[in-house]
Amino acid sequence: MNHLDIKPYITQEQLQKKVSEIGATLTKKFKGQEVIAICVLKGSFMFYSDLIRSIGVDITCEFFGVSSYHGTTTSSGEVKVTLDLAQPVEGKHVILVEDIVDTGLTMNYLIQSIQSRKPASLTTVALLEKPEALKVPCKLDHVGFQISNEFVVGYGLDYQGFYRNLPFIGQVQNFQ
Repeated sequence: MNHLDIKPYITQEQLQKKVSEIGATLTKKFKGQEVIAICVLKGSFMFYSDLIRSIGVDITCEFFGVSSYHGTTTSSGEVKVTLDLAQPVEGKHVILVEDIVDTGLTMNYLIQSIQSRKPASLTTVALLEKPEALKVPCKLDHVGFQISNEFVVGYGLDYQGFYRNLPFIGQVQNFQ
């Protein structure tokens, strides 16, 4: 494995502050209701675990595995489902938690997939959004940070399976 030159981009403290803000907003929105929070695997797992702990309502957890990077640094535009939901979401309030939205293709696929299952409501949350990289319009209800079109790792985001364990978001420098 090649070791990457990584420069801190979003600190652990900035991440935790934003997660708390989004969690407080979702707590108000869903007060007194039951929610299913869906983690989009694999990149969202750290953000997801911090976020659901900051939401003060009854939550059940689900996981949806998709891949569009296939080991590269850019989305292929082809979404491959690697794990489907284990329980139905029909009639339920759903929070869909994604790590990063760059082209918008994967998130739009996920939104269509969940909407076809007839939830009572669907709220989308993305930790990161790259507006410069969007290929299609994409509706996001909550975005942690808008970032430039750079390759980032850490806090669940990876390069070839590595760097997910970094407690911050790092920008890859001099990527070949």
